[in-house]
Amino acid sequence: MKQGSLLIALILTFQLMAQSQDARPKLKVATNYGDMVVELYNETPQHRDNFLKLVEEGFYDSLQFHRIIKNFMIQGGDPGSRGAKGDKQLGSGGPGYTIEAEITPQFIHKKGALSAARQGDQVNPDRRSSGSQFYIVQGQVTNIDQLAQFEQRCGFDMKQQQLRKFFMAPENKEYLDRYQAAAKVQDQAAVQEIMTEVQPIIDATNSTGVFAYTPEQRKAYATIGGTPHLDQQYTVFGEVIEGLNIIDSIAAVPTKPGDTPVEPVIMKISILEK
Repeated sequence: MKQGSLLIALILTFQLMAQSQDARPKLKVATNYGDMVVELYNETPQHRDNFLKLVEEGFYDSLQFHRIIKNFMIQGGDPGSRGAKGDKQLGSGGPGYTIEAEITPQFIHKKGALSAARQGDQVNPDRRSSGSQFYIVQGQVTNIDQLAQFEQRCGFDMKQQQLRKFFMAPENKEYLDRYQAAAKVQDQAAVQEIMTEVQPIIDATNSTGVFAYTPEQRKAYATIGGTPHLDQQYTVFGEVIEGLNIIDSIAAVPTKPGDTPVEPVIMKISILEK
């Protein structure tokens, strides 16, 4: 083989390897209302790998979408929903562990977003995800003014999370002790002094808390819709790439008190491409 041909072959090989590394896993979510194809994000590796593991084990087979709210989302993944009938309370089951949050501004709650359910901030300040429960967004179309409000809220929330992580880090215990002591006696001047001292440290290792939707994200919310009020609150780790209409069909089913479907909506998830 000539040197030029060899170089071309090597380039093509590296390109194929890069494409293979960047390829996102694809799975089929089969339901009694039709099938959806979902794609998992490589940028959320812990959630991706956990979801693939559970699917390979058959964990989701015959589970139900146990919580359905029209114009909001459809939720499933509780192992207690397998074969459940009547008024059995669902929504607290899982595999016995949680997953570290992988929340990033890159992924939003547009229609079709695959996100991890979790307990609320009061009992789960780290926003760790459920080990198995997930929801798929239906949502509604959002206008520009509403998005501007959500951007401000997301920016504020990002700053609050950065502050919390800073104070909870073992190496920053001295700052935490000083802050708690000042807050306990309501010494606002001392509190402000501490915040002025730590903010540059936080800014040096984190984003400033400024959050802005990209033009593509704005277009998604203005056309197919979603639930932007959940952004930066829950880990989005994939999206539906085929079968968005199936979300609408499932979201339209009659429900009982507690947002439980009158008739079970059963799922079976299988891997198409890993």
